[in-house]
Amino acid sequence: MKKLCFILGLLLLLVSCKNESSDVQVLFGNAFGTTYAIKYYPSKNFNAESGIDSVIYAVNKSVSTYMPESDISKINRGDATVVVDAIFKNAFRISERVYVNSNGYFDPTIGVLRNAYGFGDTAPIREMSPRTVDSLMDFVGFRKVRLAKDGTIQKDNPNIYFDFNAVAKGYGIDCIGSYLESQGVSNYLVELGGEILAKGRNKEKNKAWVVGIESPESELEDRTTIVTIKLENKGMASSGNYRKFRVDSITGKKYVHTINPLTGSAEQSDLTSATVIANSCAEADAYATACMALGFEKAKELLVNTAEVEGYLTYTDTKNVSQVYISAGFQNVIID
Repeated sequence: MKKLCFILGLLLLLVSCKNESSDVQVLFGNAFGTTYAIKYYPSKNFNAESGIDSVIYAVNKSVSTYMPESDISKINRGDATVVVDAIFKNAFRISERVYVNSNGYFDPTIGVLRNAYGFGDTAPIREMSPRTVDSLMDFVGFRKVRLAKDGTIQKDNPNIYFDFNAVAKGYGIDCIGSYLESQGVSNYLVELGGEILAKGRNKEKNKAWVVGIESPESELEDRTTIVTIKLENKGMASSGNYRKFRVDSITGKKYVHTINPLTGSAEQSDLTSATVIANSCAEADAYATACMALGFEKAKELLVNTAEVEGYLTYTDTKNVSQVYISAGFQNVIID
């Protein structure tokens, strides 16, 4: 059979497999503004593509800011009557947990800032002066929003703008995994936009799934891995600023896509990339983003103090030399 090669975006490169066993199934498609590749071992016949499309639609209908009639878009426009579904509730609760654990460095209410800097779904503000940033911070803060018992979202200010992009893609991958499991699939690998969920084992080789972390120095057209790991019953996601940035055409100032929710800043920290392994892809997604906002020392502290969350961080030291930090649990899954 054809050699399977998952092209991973933003720091991840899946190690290729070939000579698949006769019962393996492979799907390729588009979702959440990117591509996916799924490898699974079915125990029965079912229309996986149709089921996965339904999952993707449900996630988008709930938390996609790019769909004008999604629940999150209605809420962002100030509609306080929307009763959110389980997808929104779970994304909200995961975000709240990571918000608390990261001391506020992960915050899905930074939507107004992401839009203002040009990383959202609206045109950027012409000049991001300190006064402008300060005024926008009035609309930022997870403590300013609540999930009410009746399923509605209460906001202290109607202009608060939710942006679940740093958790929704990972949660969507988890939903795809849940769907596969509902169809009796226990061994699968889902890669979507560079994020991965691995369950069970690679039955062809009778061992854990093997994936790799892409070097931040690799070229977009010639990606290279710096380390390979075994991944079993875990999610993995990466975040980095070495490719995702915007240069203001007027001022020439460079803005990176990771925003500090406490200061409103969109400037590069000493951390250049963060790859995180967690029990779910949503958690890995959120913690990777939190690490980027925290900077190296605080990100390292977060990894040390958070159970079942492991990380691989690349950063520049005080002499501007590239360095790597690997948490103890992450070190255990590296393949020599």
